Amino acid sequence: MCDGAASLMSMFFDMAAAGRWTEQRESNFLDGGAHFYGVYECGCGRFISIGSIEPQFYALLRQHAGLSSADFDAQMDRKAWPALKQKLVDVFKAKTRDEWCTIMEGTDVCFAPILTMAEAPTHPHNAAREIFVTRHGVTQPAPAPRFSRTPSAIRDAVTADIAELTSEWKGGR
Repeated sequence: MCDGAASLMSMFFDMAAAGRWTEQRESNFLDGGAHFYGVYECGCGRFISIGSIEPQFYALLRQHAGLSSADFDAQMDRKAWPALKQKLVDVFKAKTRDEWCTIMEGTDVCFAPILTMAEAPTHPHNAAREIFVTRHGVTQPAPAPRFSRTPSAIRDAVTADIAELTSEWKGGR
C-alpha cells in the first residue's frame, strides 16, 4: 500500500521539484488553496465540488456561475486566491445544490454535487453505470474494476466453510 501511495504522489514530487508546490497546507491549486478547485457549501446546506483548472474549463465556470468580475481574470495568481475563494463562497451559497446541478451538470465546468452515502446509489450517473448493487438487503459498491472479458461478482460464502473456520478459530487451531 505504501508503494502504491508513493507512486500516486509522483506528480506532486515533480511539481515540488519545479517550484510549483509548497509544503504549506491550502496554498496549492489541488489542496484547497485555489478558488477554482474545491468544495463549497450551497444555500441549502449541501455541497458541490469544482475542479476547473484548465483555462477552457475555468472560462465555463465563470460563465455558468456568473463570475464576470475582472478579479476572476487572475486565475493563477496565488495572492488573489483567498479573496476569490471568499467570493465563490458567497456565489455558491446564493443557490441550492439542486439549482447548481441544473446549471452545471451536462457542461464541461468540472463540477459535481457532493452526495451523501444514501444519495450516491441513486444518482443518475452512478445508477446508469451500475456502480452500486444491493445484496441481501445491503446497498454497497459493486466490485471494481470491471473488465469486459472477466466479469466480477460478489460471491456468497459457503455457510459450511464459515462454520468450520469459526469452529477452528474458537478451538485455537
